[in-house]
Amino acid sequence: METTGCGTAIVTPFRADGSLDEPALLSLVNWQIESGIDFLVACGSTGEAATLDEEEWLHTVRLVIEAAAGRVPVWAGCTHNATRVLLRQAALLKRVPGVAVVLSANPYYNKPTQEGQFQHFLALAREVDPLPMCVYNVPGRTAANLEPETVARLAAAAKNIEAIKEASGKVTQFADLWHQLPRSFKIFSGDDNLALAAIAVGAHGLISVASNEAPAEVTRMIHAALDNRWDEARDLERRFARLFEANFWESNPSPVKTVLSLMGRCSDTVRLPLVPPMAATRTKLEQLAGELGLLKDMSIPAGVRS
Repeated sequence: METTGCGTAIVTPFRADGSLDEPALLSLVNWQIESGIDFLVACGSTGEAATLDEEEWLHTVRLVIEAAAGRVPVWAGCTHNATRVLLRQAALLKRVPGVAVVLSANPYYNKPTQEGQFQHFLALAREVDPLPMCVYNVPGRTAANLEPETVARLAAAAKNIEAIKEASGKVTQFADLWHQLPRSFKIFSGDDNLALAAIAVGAHGLISVASNEAPAEVTRMIHAALDNRWDEARDLERRFARLFEANFWESNPSPVKTVLSLMGRCSDTVRLPLVPPMAATRTKLEQLAGELGLLKDMSIPAGVRS
């Protein structure tokens, strides 16, 4: 896998009635690419994949690939807590032309052991082969941490497991991954606020929430760190640190969709069980977005506003 840098875990825009807002999604993809993002991740947790039915999920992945039109790689989320269901879905995803990488999070709710996670991810890797695969460790959402030793076992057992999105919140875990995995294996931070620390101990980039709102700036921060321009990287992190935190004032992606709605790029509609942020949170988000200059460009193409 050659991809490094900053990837956006792109939101899935909905209309007020909860249906997929295709024009808004296409506009977001174009804006992201024009802003210099390195790759896009469709239908991850920020993309509310858990609330999409199977047809919507595949359609959304296809839309992002078509809109990207080969300008950047498009990764596709494929996660389920029942391995048998996951493999059936993976077989469908494998038939979608243009998927660059399959991203899959720990099985949620079941709280599998390390061996259970190993067998789960190995089965998925065999199903999607020869597509590259990125495992996604996000114990805050799944209640199961994927230990570096297990990741190393997976990398040795399946040649197409080529990357990890690490969102355990532990800098020491990034260091352990760097020490235990082959140098060709790619490590991405799954937390905006730990991206620079992760790169400092060997990570290759970030899969970002905040780049939905500030793609050019977050990408510049990551490239600066990867190029050892640490003063520039730290200055950008200092500027946007409040946004990194604000995107999780309430459950992701409700805050980021609210900021995007304030920017005129899509509605703030989320699907139950998520709800839009409380009025007080929305007020704070609007103030912060204004202070960061995110609201200065409101020239959105016709037909995008919902």
